[in-house]
Amino acid sequence: MRFLTFLLLAATAMTATAQDEAVSPTALVIHGGAGVIERASMSAGDEREIRAALDAALDAGHAVLARGGSALDAVEAAVVSLEEEPRFNAGKGAVFNAEGRHELDASIMSSDARQAGAVASVTTVRNPIRLARRVMEQSPHVMLMGAGAERFADDHADLERVPNDWFDTEVRRGQLERARQREAGDRQAGAAELRGRYFGTVGAVALDAQGRIAAATSTGGMTNKKWGRVGDSPIIGAGTWADANCGVSATGWGEFFIRNAVAHDICARMAYGGASLAEASDAVVMEVIPAHGGDGGVIALDAQGNIALPFNTAGMYRGWVGPDGSRGTAIFGDE
Repeated sequence: MRFLTFLLLAATAMTATAQDEAVSPTALVIHGGAGVIERASMSAGDEREIRAALDAALDAGHAVLARGGSALDAVEAAVVSLEEEPRFNAGKGAVFNAEGRHELDASIMSSDARQAGAVASVTTVRNPIRLARRVMEQSPHVMLMGAGAERFADDHADLERVPNDWFDTEVRRGQLERARQREAGDRQAGAAELRGRYFGTVGAVALDAQGRIAAATSTGGMTNKKWGRVGDSPIIGAGTWADANCGVSATGWGEFFIRNAVAHDICARMAYGGASLAEASDAVVMEVIPAHGGDGGVIALDAQGNIALPFNTAGMYRGWVGPDGSRGTAIFGDE
Protein backbone atom coordinates (compact mmCIF):
# COMPACT_ATOMS: atom_id res chain seq x y z
CA MET A 1 0.00 0.00 0.00
CA ARG A 2 2.84 2.37 0.88
CA PHE A 3 4.57 1.49 -2.37
CA LEU A 4 1.38 2.22 -4.32
CA THR A 5 1.03 5.55 -2.54
CA PHE A 6 4.64 6.37 -3.42
CA LEU A 7 4.01 5.57 -7.06
CA LEU A 8 0.90 7.75 -7.14
CA LEU A 9 2.73 10.65 -5.54
CA ALA A 10 5.66 10.25 -7.92
CA ALA A 11 3.33 10.12 -10.91
CA THR A 12 1.51 13.22 -9.69
CA ALA A 13 4.79 15.07 -9.25
CA MET A 14 5.97 14.05 -12.72
CA THR A 15 2.68 15.14 -14.25
CA ALA A 16 2.85 18.50 -12.48
CA THR A 17 6.43 18.98 -13.62
CA ALA A 18 5.51 18.13 -17.20
CA GLN A 19 2.60 20.55 -17.07
CA ASP A 20 4.81 23.30 -15.65
CA GLU A 21 7.30 22.76 -18.45
CA ALA A 22 4.55 22.75 -21.04
CA VAL A 23 3.16 26.12 -19.96
CA SER A 24 6.51 27.85 -19.38
CA PRO A 25 6.42 30.71 -21.89
CA THR A 26 9.20 31.47 -24.32
CA ALA A 27 9.33 34.51 -26.57
CA LEU A 28 11.70 36.23 -28.97
CA VAL A 29 11.76 39.69 -30.52
CA ILE A 30 14.30 41.12 -32.96
CA HIS A 31 14.97 44.37 -34.76
CA GLY A 32 17.10 45.52 -37.66
CA GLY A 33 16.98 49.25 -37.01
CA ALA A 34 14.55 52.16 -37.11
CA GLY A 35 14.53 55.30 -39.22
CA VAL A 36 13.32 56.61 -42.56
CA ILE A 37 11.89 53.35 -43.88
CA GLU A 38 9.04 54.03 -46.32
CA ARG A 39 7.12 51.92 -48.82
CA ALA A 40 7.69 54.39 -51.65
CA SER A 41 11.46 54.05 -51.38
CA MET A 42 11.62 50.24 -51.17
CA SER A 43 11.21 47.84 -54.08
CA ALA A 44 9.15 44.68 -53.72
CA GLY A 45 12.32 42.64 -54.12
CA ASP A 46 14.13 44.53 -51.37
CA GLU A 47 11.16 44.10 -49.07
CA ARG A 48 11.07 40.34 -49.67
CA GLU A 49 14.78 40.00 -48.96
CA ILE A 50 14.60 42.05 -45.77
CA ARG A 51 11.66 40.04 -44.47
CA ALA A 52 13.51 36.84 -45.35
CA ALA A 53 16.54 38.06 -43.37
CA LEU A 54 14.34 38.86 -40.38
CA ASP A 55 12.76 35.42 -40.64
CA ALA A 56 16.21 33.80 -40.74
CA ALA A 57 17.18 35.59 -37.53
CA LEU A 58 13.92 34.49 -35.89
CA ASP A 59 14.64 30.92 -37.00
CA ALA A 60 18.13 31.06 -35.51
CA GLY A 61 17.01 32.39 -32.14
CA HIS A 62 13.79 30.44 -31.80
CA ALA A 63 15.51 27.15 -32.62
CA VAL A 64 17.57 27.63 -29.45
CA LEU A 65 14.49 28.28 -27.33
CA ALA A 66 12.54 25.40 -28.89
CA ARG A 67 15.16 22.89 -27.79
CA GLY A 68 15.21 24.26 -24.25
CA GLY A 69 18.24 26.46 -24.70
CA SER A 70 19.01 29.66 -22.85
CA ALA A 71 17.78 33.14 -23.68
CA LEU A 72 21.44 34.18 -23.83
CA ASP A 73 22.20 31.63 -26.56
CA ALA A 74 19.02 32.64 -28.39
CA VAL A 75 19.80 36.35 -28.60
CA GLU A 76 23.38 35.65 -29.60
CA ALA A 77 22.24 33.35 -32.41
CA ALA A 78 19.65 35.86 -33.65
CA VAL A 79 22.08 38.79 -33.61
CA VAL A 80 24.83 36.80 -35.35
CA SER A 81 22.34 36.08 -38.12
CA LEU A 82 21.61 39.80 -38.44
CA GLU A 83 25.32 40.69 -38.33
CA GLU A 84 25.88 38.37 -41.28
CA GLU A 85 23.17 40.09 -43.38
CA PRO A 86 24.61 43.04 -45.39
CA ARG A 87 21.28 44.87 -45.43
CA PHE A 88 21.59 45.77 -41.76
CA ASN A 89 24.04 48.16 -40.12
CA ALA A 90 25.96 45.62 -38.07
CA GLY A 91 28.75 43.23 -38.98
CA LYS A 92 29.00 42.76 -42.73
CA GLY A 93 26.73 45.71 -43.57
CA ALA A 94 28.24 48.19 -41.11
CA VAL A 95 28.37 51.83 -42.13
CA PHE A 96 31.60 53.72 -42.82
CA ASN A 97 33.03 56.27 -40.43
CA ALA A 98 34.53 59.59 -41.57
CA GLU A 99 37.86 57.89 -42.32
CA GLY A 100 36.23 55.32 -44.58
CA ARG A 101 36.59 52.47 -42.10
CA HIS A 102 34.29 50.49 -39.83
CA GLU A 103 34.08 50.70 -36.03
CA LEU A 104 31.69 48.16 -34.51
CA ASP A 105 29.89 48.17 -31.17
CA ALA A 106 27.88 45.48 -29.36
CA SER A 107 26.52 44.52 -25.96
CA ILE A 108 24.75 41.60 -24.34
CA MET A 109 23.06 41.18 -20.96
CA SER A 110 21.35 38.38 -19.04
CA SER A 111 18.86 38.56 -16.18
CA ASP A 112 20.89 35.76 -14.57
CA ALA A 113 22.84 37.77 -11.95
CA ARG A 114 22.62 40.74 -14.35
CA GLN A 115 25.71 39.63 -16.20
CA ALA A 116 26.71 41.98 -19.01
CA GLY A 117 29.43 42.44 -21.60
CA ALA A 118 30.14 45.04 -24.26
CA VAL A 119 32.68 46.11 -26.85
CA ALA A 120 33.12 49.42 -28.65
CA SER A 121 35.07 50.50 -31.73
CA VAL A 122 36.30 47.05 -32.72
CA THR A 123 37.53 46.71 -36.29
CA THR A 124 38.45 43.10 -37.09
CA VAL A 125 36.00 40.85 -35.22
CA ARG A 126 33.51 39.36 -37.65
CA ASN A 127 30.74 39.02 -35.06
CA PRO A 128 31.09 41.65 -32.32
CA ILE A 129 28.20 40.21 -30.32
CA ARG A 130 30.24 37.05 -29.75
CA LEU A 131 33.13 39.14 -28.46
CA ALA A 132 30.78 41.03 -26.13
CA ARG A 133 29.64 37.73 -24.66
CA ARG A 134 33.25 36.66 -24.10
CA VAL A 135 33.88 39.91 -22.24
CA MET A 136 30.88 39.09 -20.04
CA GLU A 137 31.84 35.49 -19.34
CA GLN A 138 35.63 35.43 -19.51
CA SER A 139 36.82 38.77 -18.23
CA PRO A 140 36.33 40.68 -14.96
CA HIS A 141 35.00 43.68 -16.91
CA VAL A 142 31.79 44.82 -18.58
CA MET A 143 33.11 46.91 -21.48
CA LEU A 144 36.29 46.83 -23.55
CA MET A 145 37.03 49.18 -26.42
CA GLY A 146 39.28 49.73 -29.39
CA ALA A 147 42.74 48.22 -29.36
CA GLY A 148 42.21 46.67 -25.94
CA ALA A 149 39.12 44.82 -27.11
CA GLU A 150 41.07 43.59 -30.13
CA ARG A 151 43.84 42.31 -27.86
CA PHE A 152 41.26 40.51 -25.76
CA ALA A 153 39.90 38.93 -28.96
CA ASP A 154 43.44 37.73 -29.75
CA ASP A 155 43.16 35.39 -26.76
CA HIS A 156 40.13 33.61 -28.25
CA ALA A 157 41.13 31.73 -31.36
CA ASP A 158 37.59 30.65 -32.18
CA LEU A 159 36.44 34.26 -32.66
CA GLU A 160 36.75 34.78 -36.40
CA ARG A 161 38.84 37.79 -37.46
CA VAL A 162 38.56 39.58 -40.78
CA PRO A 163 40.27 42.56 -42.43
CA ASN A 164 38.36 45.79 -41.92
CA ASP A 165 37.38 46.02 -45.58
CA TRP A 166 35.52 42.69 -45.26
CA PHE A 167 32.67 44.77 -43.79
CA ASP A 168 32.48 46.98 -46.92
CA THR A 169 29.36 47.14 -49.05
CA GLU A 170 28.70 49.47 -51.97
CA VAL A 171 25.41 50.62 -50.48
CA ARG A 172 27.18 51.84 -47.35
CA ARG A 173 29.94 53.47 -49.40
CA GLY A 174 27.30 55.39 -51.28
CA GLN A 175 25.76 56.54 -48.00
CA LEU A 176 29.15 57.81 -46.85
CA GLU A 177 29.68 59.79 -50.05
CA ARG A 178 26.25 61.40 -49.80
CA ALA A 179 26.87 62.25 -46.15
CA ARG A 180 30.18 63.87 -47.05
CA GLN A 181 28.51 65.87 -49.81
CA ARG A 182 25.79 67.11 -47.48
CA GLU A 183 28.36 68.03 -44.87
CA ALA A 184 30.46 69.95 -47.42
CA GLY A 185 27.37 71.77 -48.71
CA ASP A 186 25.90 72.72 -45.35
CA ARG A 187 27.98 72.37 -42.23
CA GLN A 188 25.10 73.74 -40.19
CA ALA A 189 22.67 70.96 -41.20
CA GLY A 190 22.57 69.84 -37.57
CA ALA A 191 19.73 67.97 -35.97
CA ALA A 192 17.26 68.33 -38.85
CA GLU A 193 19.69 66.48 -41.09
CA LEU A 194 20.18 63.61 -38.66
CA ARG A 195 16.62 62.87 -37.63
CA GLY A 196 15.54 59.46 -38.87
CA ARG A 197 18.82 58.71 -40.65
CA TYR A 198 21.49 56.03 -40.28
CA PHE A 199 19.66 53.95 -37.68
CA GLY A 200 20.59 50.42 -38.68
CA THR A 201 21.32 48.85 -35.31
CA VAL A 202 20.26 45.21 -34.82
CA GLY A 203 19.12 43.51 -31.66
CA ALA A 204 17.23 40.69 -29.98
CA VAL A 205 15.48 40.02 -26.68
CA ALA A 206 14.45 36.52 -25.53
CA LEU A 207 12.63 34.78 -22.69
CA ASP A 208 13.53 31.13 -22.15
CA ALA A 209 11.64 28.24 -20.53
CA GLN A 210 13.51 28.78 -17.26
CA GLY A 211 12.22 32.34 -17.04
CA ARG A 212 15.53 33.98 -17.90
CA ILE A 213 15.58 37.11 -20.06
CA ALA A 214 18.51 38.20 -22.24
CA ALA A 215 19.03 41.14 -24.58
CA ALA A 216 21.68 41.87 -27.19
CA THR A 217 22.44 44.78 -29.53
CA SER A 218 25.02 45.28 -32.29
CA THR A 219 25.78 48.15 -34.67
CA GLY A 220 28.17 49.85 -37.01
CA GLY A 221 27.10 53.17 -35.55
CA MET A 222 26.35 56.32 -37.49
CA THR A 223 27.49 57.01 -41.06
CA ASN A 224 30.40 59.48 -41.24
CA LYS A 225 30.92 59.39 -37.47
CA LYS A 226 34.06 61.13 -36.19
CA TRP A 227 36.45 61.19 -33.26
CA GLY A 228 35.73 57.62 -32.18
CA ARG A 229 32.05 58.40 -31.57
CA VAL A 230 30.21 55.65 -29.65
CA GLY A 231 26.42 55.50 -29.43
CA ASP A 232 24.04 53.73 -27.10
CA SER A 233 24.31 50.19 -28.48
CA PRO A 234 27.25 49.03 -26.32
CA ILE A 235 26.13 50.94 -23.24
CA ILE A 236 24.31 48.83 -20.67
CA GLY A 237 21.17 50.67 -19.59
CA ALA A 238 21.02 52.87 -22.69
CA GLY A 239 20.85 50.50 -25.66
CA THR A 240 20.58 47.16 -23.86
CA TRP A 241 19.07 45.97 -20.60
CA ALA A 242 17.82 42.69 -19.09
CA ASP A 243 16.56 41.94 -15.60
CA ALA A 244 14.23 39.35 -14.11
CA ASN A 245 11.10 41.16 -15.32
CA CYS A 246 12.06 43.01 -18.48
CA GLY A 247 14.44 43.05 -21.44
CA VAL A 248 15.07 45.82 -24.01
CA SER A 249 17.18 46.40 -27.11
CA ALA A 250 17.10 49.90 -28.61
CA THR A 251 17.72 51.49 -31.99
CA GLY A 252 17.80 55.15 -32.86
CA TRP A 253 19.73 58.35 -32.37
CA GLY A 254 22.13 57.05 -29.77
CA GLU A 255 23.01 60.29 -28.03
CA PHE A 256 19.41 60.70 -26.88
CA PHE A 257 19.13 57.07 -25.78
CA ILE A 258 22.26 57.55 -23.66
CA ARG A 259 21.03 60.79 -22.11
CA ASN A 260 17.74 59.19 -21.15
CA ALA A 261 19.08 55.74 -20.16
CA VAL A 262 16.28 54.42 -22.37
CA ALA A 263 16.58 50.65 -21.98
CA HIS A 264 16.85 50.82 -18.20
CA ASP A 265 14.20 53.51 -17.87
CA ILE A 266 11.60 51.26 -19.49
CA CYS A 267 12.30 48.42 -17.10
CA ALA A 268 12.57 50.77 -14.11
CA ARG A 269 9.11 52.17 -14.82
CA MET A 270 7.81 48.63 -14.54
CA ALA A 271 9.79 47.76 -11.41
CA TYR A 272 9.24 50.96 -9.44
CA GLY A 273 6.10 52.45 -10.92
CA GLY A 274 4.04 49.38 -11.67
CA ALA A 275 3.68 50.21 -15.36
CA SER A 276 2.98 47.45 -17.86
CA LEU A 277 5.54 46.70 -20.54
CA ALA A 278 3.42 48.51 -23.14
CA GLU A 279 2.86 51.54 -20.92
CA ALA A 280 6.53 51.85 -20.00
CA SER A 281 7.95 51.39 -23.48
CA ASP A 282 5.37 53.68 -25.11
CA ALA A 283 5.99 56.44 -22.57
CA VAL A 284 9.74 56.41 -23.12
CA VAL A 285 9.75 56.00 -26.91
CA MET A 286 6.74 58.13 -27.79
CA GLU A 287 7.11 60.87 -25.17
CA VAL A 288 10.49 61.09 -23.45
CA ILE A 289 12.78 60.67 -26.46
CA PRO A 290 10.90 63.05 -28.81
CA ALA A 291 10.62 65.62 -26.02
CA HIS A 292 14.41 65.81 -25.98
CA GLY A 293 14.78 65.91 -29.77
CA GLY A 294 15.63 62.27 -30.53
CA ASP A 295 13.96 59.45 -32.40
CA GLY A 296 14.11 55.69 -32.78
CA GLY A 297 12.46 52.62 -31.27
CA VAL A 298 12.86 49.60 -29.03
CA ILE A 299 11.96 45.95 -28.83
CA ALA A 300 11.00 44.69 -25.39
CA LEU A 301 9.44 41.77 -23.57
CA ASP A 302 8.55 40.89 -20.00
CA ALA A 303 8.64 37.77 -17.84
CA GLN A 304 5.21 36.67 -19.08
CA GLY A 305 6.23 36.88 -22.72
CA ASN A 306 4.37 40.09 -23.47
CA ILE A 307 5.98 41.95 -26.37
CA ALA A 308 6.28 45.68 -27.14
CA LEU A 309 7.69 47.17 -30.36
CA PRO A 310 7.18 50.96 -30.24
CA PHE A 311 8.97 53.40 -32.55
CA ASN A 312 8.53 57.06 -33.46
CA THR A 313 10.12 56.95 -36.91
CA ALA A 314 8.60 56.07 -40.29
CA GLY A 315 9.49 52.41 -39.85
CA MET A 316 11.44 49.79 -37.92
CA TYR A 317 12.60 46.38 -39.13
CA ARG A 318 11.19 43.97 -36.56
CA GLY A 319 10.09 40.40 -35.94
CA TRP A 320 8.64 38.32 -33.14
CA VAL A 321 7.69 34.85 -31.93
CA GLY A 322 5.17 35.05 -29.10
CA PRO A 323 4.66 32.61 -26.23
CA ASP A 324 1.59 31.25 -28.04
CA GLY A 325 3.68 30.48 -31.13
CA SER A 326 2.37 33.47 -33.10
CA ARG A 327 5.02 34.82 -35.41
CA GLY A 328 5.51 37.74 -37.74
CA THR A 329 7.75 40.35 -39.30
CA ALA A 330 7.06 43.99 -40.05
CA ILE A 331 8.84 46.97 -41.57
CA PHE A 332 6.55 49.97 -41.95
CA GLY A 333 4.68 52.11 -39.47
CA ASP A 334 1.24 51.01 -40.63
CA GLU A 335 1.84 47.29 -39.95
